[in-house]
Amino acid sequence: MRPPIFVRPLEDAERTQLEAGLRSSDAFVLRRCQILLASARGQWARQIAEALGCDDQTVRNVIAAFHVRGLACLQRRSSRPHRTQAVLTAQAREKLRELVHRSPRDFGRPTSAWTLSLLAEVAFAEGITSRQVSAEAVRQALQRLGLRWQRAKAWISSPDPAYAQKKGPATG
Repeated sequence: MRPPIFVRPLEDAERTQLEAGLRSSDAFVLRRCQILLASARGQWARQIAEALGCDDQTVRNVIAAFHVRGLACLQRRSSRPHRTQAVLTAQAREKLRELVHRSPRDFGRPTSAWTLSLLAEVAFAEGITSRQVSAEAVRQALQRLGLRWQRAKAWISSPDPAYAQKKGPATG
């Protein structure tokens, strides 16, 4: 069982602002004010969670945020991660660039046009990635290389042995 966690003793100005937050039209602010005031009354996290219909970890998170940020914890912040890590390393992206310049038929695929999901499958099968990645991860990797994935379609060539001869006069 986790040890009980409570808010520090509230100052008069803080208590006034939290009580005013009980009349807020924003559900986020209202819920946080309810949690903090209940904790100030001496209720445990589990009791508060049961009364408000949320998880006790949510209550603990709000109390911890109050200890760190004070009343600023009543403002909603972005839930986006502060940093993201690229799924494909620089070396893997360069291998992906080389892969895009080849035909999918070279890898036993029945098509001559790359798609993002097909690139992801072949990259995994060829050992470029250690796990199956999403099509979006491949798109972002190509973007980091300065490429648009649609460009890959223009790099493909026909399986016809006379393709180079036929292509020459057609494109000038």
